[in-house]
Amino acid sequence: MAKKTSTKVLRRKVCKLCLDRVEHVDYKDEKRLMRAITDRGKIVPRRISGNCARHQAQITQAVKRARMLALIPFVNESYK
Repeated sequence: MAKKTSTKVLRRKVCKLCLDRVEHVDYKDEKRLMRAITDRGKIVPRRISGNCARHQAQITQAVKRARMLALIPFVNESYK
């Protein structure tokens, strides 16, 4: 039997922040940070979000700062 070759083309994920030419991720930008966390409050990993290493580190730091200042919740209301 011959092996089947996959016709699925893998596309490399690109960093949305690099496309928008964002220099620094601000902890006060709630809309952008809420897209970077799941409904359970976990930070979305880099392999799923497609962020580059530099921006992923900035997002992580900004989410932690925003949580401490109560700008975004630690956990969604439905999971309390």
